[in-house]
Amino acid sequence: MAGSDKFGNLYFVRLPQDVSDEIEEDPTGGKIKWEQGKLNGAPNKVEEIIQFHVGDVVTCLQKASLIPGGGEGLVYGTVMGSVGALLPFTSRDDVDFFSHLEMHLRQEHPPLCGRDHMAYRSAYFPVKDVIDGDLCEQFPTLPVDMQRKIADELDRTPAEILKKLEEIRNKII
Repeated sequence: MAGSDKFGNLYFVRLPQDVSDEIEEDPTGGKIKWEQGKLNGAPNKVEEIIQFHVGDVVTCLQKASLIPGGGEGLVYGTVMGSVGALLPFTSRDDVDFFSHLEMHLRQEHPPLCGRDHMAYRSAYFPVKDVIDGDLCEQFPTLPVDMQRKIADELDRTPAEILKKLEEIRNKII
């Protein structure tokens, strides 16, 4: 399930696999567990998959494909009119590359107001399993020497990083 709260957080949660198996075996939906009375708690808890602070109240969520025949993602809109998307990566290499790029950009390109980027994205809950594309898109705005420094640490050239950003952008638009 995908959801958002009034504080500007997006999250994905799901039931653990063993709970899904138990529910299939017990068509009553776990009624016996409710009778056990474990501090009046719910018998089944969901697992958190992702957590991300958008910074604005999310008013709509829609699962959609942004290009015909493309992969699906979650498109969201906010009260202030922002539109964003959460899209899955298709390869582990992309995940590793962009997580390292994001880490370097957090260190080398601090926000103008001085607030730590990780603290902002984790305003209510720690950010989990989401790479901030807005931050990665800041790479071309860096001075050339800073781009080279980050590219050297990633064992790439600045042109390769820019090409990789363009590829990801073209996959979703």
